[in-house]
Amino acid sequence: MKEILKKLVGYYKPYRGLFFSDLFFAILGAAVTLVIPLIVRYITSTVVYEPVEQATGLIVKLGIFMVLLVILEAFCNFYIAYYGHIMGAKIERNMRNEIFSHYQKLSFAFYDNQKVGHLLSRITSDLFDISELLHHGPEDLVISIIKFAGAFIILLHINVRLAVAAFFFVPFLILYAFIYNKKMKSAFKENRARIADINTQIEDSLSGIRVVKSFANEKEEMRKFQRGNDRFVDSKKTSYQYMGAYNSGMGAFTTMITITVLLAGAYYMTRGTMPVEDLVTVLLYINNFTDPVKKLITFTEQFQNGYSGYSRFLEIMAIAPDIEDVPDAKELDKVDGKIEFSDVSFHYNENREEVLKHVNLTVEAGEYVALVGSSGAGKTTLCSLIPRFYDVSDGSVRLDGTDVRKIKLESLRSHIGIVQQDVYLFAGTVMDNIRYGKPDATDEEVIRAAKAANAHEFIMELEQGYDTDIGQRGVKLSGGQKQRLSIARVFLKNPPILIFDEATSALDNESEKIVQKSLEELSKNRTTFVIAHRLSTIRKAQRILVLTDDGIAEEGTHEELMAKDGLYSSLYKLSFM
Repeated sequence: MKEILKKLVGYYKPYRGLFFSDLFFAILGAAVTLVIPLIVRYITSTVVYEPVEQATGLIVKLGIFMVLLVILEAFCNFYIAYYGHIMGAKIERNMRNEIFSHYQKLSFAFYDNQKVGHLLSRITSDLFDISELLHHGPEDLVISIIKFAGAFIILLHINVRLAVAAFFFVPFLILYAFIYNKKMKSAFKENRARIADINTQIEDSLSGIRVVKSFANEKEEMRKFQRGNDRFVDSKKTSYQYMGAYNSGMGAFTTMITITVLLAGAYYMTRGTMPVEDLVTVLLYINNFTDPVKKLITFTEQFQNGYSGYSRFLEIMAIAPDIEDVPDAKELDKVDGKIEFSDVSFHYNENREEVLKHVNLTVEAGEYVALVGSSGAGKTTLCSLIPRFYDVSDGSVRLDGTDVRKIKLESLRSHIGIVQQDVYLFAGTVMDNIRYGKPDATDEEVIRAAKAANAHEFIMELEQGYDTDIGQRGVKLSGGQKQRLSIARVFLKNPPILIFDEATSALDNESEKIVQKSLEELSKNRTTFVIAHRLSTIRKAQRILVLTDDGIAEEGTHEELMAKDGLYSSLYKLSFM
C-alpha cells in the first residue's frame, strides 16, 4: 500500500504550484471561519460596554473587517473549488493519456479476453474517482483537522464545561455517520451495477435495432428495458432510504448539540457562573466541529473509491504488452514483399490446441496468393502473423529475409494494408475515413484514392460529397460503399503487402463485382494474400493454398487444383450447389 500511495502522490509533481496554493487557501479559509466567532465574542464581551461613540466606531471597523474576512473566505473557497478542480482534471487527463496509450500497445490476445465496457470504465469512472481523491482528499483533510482541532482548543480555552457539553455527542455522531455512510456506499454501488445493466441493455437494443424491427420485437425490448428500469428504481429506494436516514440523523445530532449547549449555557448563566458571550461564541463554533466530521467521513469514502480505482488502474498498467519491439528492432527502408513462413506453429494463449502446425510457405514479392479451406483451418490466423497481431508459437515469419519480430512494429504495419469483411468506419466524414490510411494526405490524394477504389462516383452523389457525415460505423452507407471506402483507405496508404480477409463475402453480386474490380486494381504489383469464401473470386490467383487442420493440403492454380479433383475441387463444386 505504501508503494501505491507513493506512486499516487507522484502525480502531483507537475502541479506542485497548484497543489500547495490549493492547500494554502484551504488553510487560510479554515482559519477565517475560526477567527470570525472570536471577533463576535470580543464585540459582545468588550465593545458593547465601551462608551457609545467609541463602541460605535469599533463596531463599524470590526464590521468592515469581518466583511473583508468573508470576502477573503469566499475567494479561498472559489480558488480551491476552481483551481483545485483544474488540478484534478489535469491529473485525470494525464492518467487517461497514460492508460489509453497503454491500451494502444496491448495486443489482440489481450482484447480477445476483455469487454469494451469494462475497459471503458477504467478510463472514465475509475479515473474520476482517483481525480476526486487527489483534488478533494488533501484539502478536505487539512480543512477538517484545522477546523475540528481549532474549534476544540478555542472552546476549551473559552469554557471547559460548555466544550465538554458540545463534544459529548460527537463520538455518537461519528459512529452514526460511519455506519450509514457504509450502507449508502453499498447501496450506491448497487445503483451503479443496475445502471450499468440498463446501459448494456440499451446499447444492445440500439445496436441491433434493425434485428429488433425485422422481428417486430419492440414490445419484447421494452419489456426487458422496463424490468431493468424497475430494478434500478428498487435499488434507488434503498439508497434514498439510507441517504434520508443519514441526512436527517446528522441534522438531528447537530441540533441536539446546539440544544445541549444552549441548555447547559442557560443553566450556568442563571447561576452567574458564565457570561452570555461564552454561550454565543460556543453556539457559533458548533458548525466548525460538526462539518469537519462529515468531511472526514466523506474523505474515507473518497479514499476507498480512489484507492480501489487506482488499484484497478495499476492492474491494467501492469499488463505488459506481449507483442512489442525488441531492443535492436530495425526500421524498414525498401520493401519488396517476399514473405516466408518457416515451420510455423501457433496456438492461442488460453488454448494449447494448435491452430497452425508446422506450416512452410514462401510467397514471392508481388505474388497473388489465395487461401481457402473450412472454417477454423487457420486462414485468418496465418495472415495475422505477418503484421504481428499475434506472434508465432514456434518457427518464424520473415519479410524480405528478416524475421518480423526484429522489425519495428510501426514500420512493419505501415507496409501492410488490410481489407476485412467486417469494415470498421469511424464516426465522421467520408474524407476523414479515407484519410485514416494516411493522416497527412492532401484532399487531392484522398480523391485520387477514392477514384482508384471506384468510390468517387457514389461519394459525389452523397448530400455533401466528401464532407458527408456517415454516422456511427458508417451506418448511412451500404455494405458495398463501406467496403469501397476501406479499399480507398488502403489505396491511400499504398503498402507493398496486402491482405484481403473475405473482403467480398458479405456483398451482393453487383457490389461484389465493383469491389472485386477495385481489389484487383489495388493488388497490382503487390504481394497479396486473399482469404476467400466465394471461390469464384480467386480463379485468377497465381497460387491457391488449401488449408486444413494439418496445414497446407493442396496448392496450385485453379486449373491445376480442379484437375487434381481433390479438396479444392470439392469445395469449388459445393460453392455452386
